Amino acid sequence: MTKKLFISFFLLSTLFVFGQITSINGNLEKDPFFEQKQEGKDEPVKVKIIHADLTQKRQDLFDGNTFMTGNVHLEHKGSTLKADTVIFYSEANFAKAIGNTQLQTSDGNLITAGEIQYDGNSQRGIARKNVVLTDPKQTIKTDILYYDRIPNTAYFNTGGTIYNGSNTIRTKTATYNITSRVVDVTGNVNIDNSQYQVQGTKIKQNQNTNTAEFYGPTTIINKSNPSNSVYTEKGHYKMNSKEVYLSKNSRIYYNGKTLKGDAMYYNQNTGFGTAKGNVLLDDPRENRFVRGSYGEIFENKDSAMITGKPYAVKIFKNDSLFFSAERIIAYQKADSNRMKKSFLKAYHKARMFKSNAQARADSLSFNETDGELHLIRKPIFWTGERQVTGDVIKAYLNTQSESIDSLKVIGNALAISKVDSINLKDEFNQVKGKQMIAYYKNNNIHLIKVTENAQAINYVESQNAKTKNMDRLGISLSSCGEIEALFEEQKLHIVACNIGANTDIYPMSKIAPEKRKFPEFNWNTKDRPRKWRDIFLDSPENVEIIYETDTTLYDQAENKRRKEEEKKNANKIKRVKK
Repeated sequence: MTKKLFISFFLLSTLFVFGQITSINGNLEKDPFFEQKQEGKDEPVKVKIIHADLTQKRQDLFDGNTFMTGNVHLEHKGSTLKADTVIFYSEANFAKAIGNTQLQTSDGNLITAGEIQYDGNSQRGIARKNVVLTDPKQTIKTDILYYDRIPNTAYFNTGGTIYNGSNTIRTKTATYNITSRVVDVTGNVNIDNSQYQVQGTKIKQNQNTNTAEFYGPTTIINKSNPSNSVYTEKGHYKMNSKEVYLSKNSRIYYNGKTLKGDAMYYNQNTGFGTAKGNVLLDDPRENRFVRGSYGEIFENKDSAMITGKPYAVKIFKNDSLFFSAERIIAYQKADSNRMKKSFLKAYHKARMFKSNAQARADSLSFNETDGELHLIRKPIFWTGERQVTGDVIKAYLNTQSESIDSLKVIGNALAISKVDSINLKDEFNQVKGKQMIAYYKNNNIHLIKVTENAQAINYVESQNAKTKNMDRLGISLSSCGEIEALFEEQKLHIVACNIGANTDIYPMSKIAPEKRKFPEFNWNTKDRPRKWRDIFLDSPENVEIIYETDTTLYDQAENKRRKEEEKKNANKIKRVKK
């Protein structure tokens, strides 16, 4: 009697549960998933009933289909289905299972859930309620999982988690190819491990090779330094070596900087990265960017190198500073006081342009923090109608006022300025020596100090008391150990000439044209950058200015001297030999 009561209670309980799956007397209703078109479908094989504690067939229950309870065990083509309770629709070759359900696939993968439906004809299954798929590579957890044995894939679209021992994937939708171990995830994808986090919209991950392919906006974040990250809209990632290859709208963020390019590579372990095509290195903290066709970054050294017609732009409030060369290097380095400073170096055919200053040299180095610019090997520096040359030129810029404070020239220093910038007369004031310091005022040279073999050539004028016009007195030739020269209103005034001073003023009629210029005179109007785009040219090929040479007074004096000499020679008494 007790046994009969127990069986009756068990049946009632089971009927209550299965009422949620299908009506007791209703026909079988399949999920549309089982009816989807299928390729490579095998000939149907009947699901085998291996074991059940209790098996029943009743016309008033489940339309007369087999109803099994207690340790139910089914088998189909190497896969096994286990559950507490199963309804088996023999004609449809379809099973509905509930309670501690387990689907063991032929290749050893295990699906556990609260409920499982399995179609023997299509070899498809649907698992619901606390679903867990486990294989040697990973574990998948979700609420509803769709399984297709023929392609050997598992799919969910209600959100889930995939864990492979080191990486955890959270996503809205995922398709897992169990054979190839490839996970295709879409939606708000998040891949998380101890070192990095990947956020994207569509990612395909291969669990065998531990690589990931990105389709759509994707970000890789370095957990130890979240500000350092990688963004791309197409690429792939080698998770073991932490190497990422990027090919669409990509950028690398590191140390407050951004590197962009058409095709990029980055190694998170070494901090080394490359970019090809439309390369941009942006440094917002320095208000500076560098462009080119190829770039490399060294994150750990906080340095970068750009080639392929590179140029750099330093942006000020009212102006910009442009650099170009065959190769540009940007880096940061701490000084002796452990203060980090930014540097820019340009190698070979270096050019610089600013609205109030221009320069050329083989190479240059720019300390952005302190505003110190070094020009090396055949440098030329222009400001207004003044030109400075030497072996090495050091310019000191005031980044706040955007002006030049001073200029230091080491070795073979020569400063040249037009006597009158308005006319085209071939007249230039010149100062030279071994060393030179030039101080600027309103972006023009104001005071020059020259040491060691200092020499000067300057045009001397004085104001006529009656006409108030400037009268040309001549040209002054000075030779001193030290010279201080003051530029005022385009005029050069020798303030001091010390140590072995020797100064002579020659009227224009008494100084030969070849003595009006130093042998090193090299006034260059052809190669000077006149606009910022000139920095890309080996030579801007500007129309060379032709200056008018006026030697009228000297020629007149020479003619007069020559005539007097001829007359003197003619008046000499000639001795005749007898």
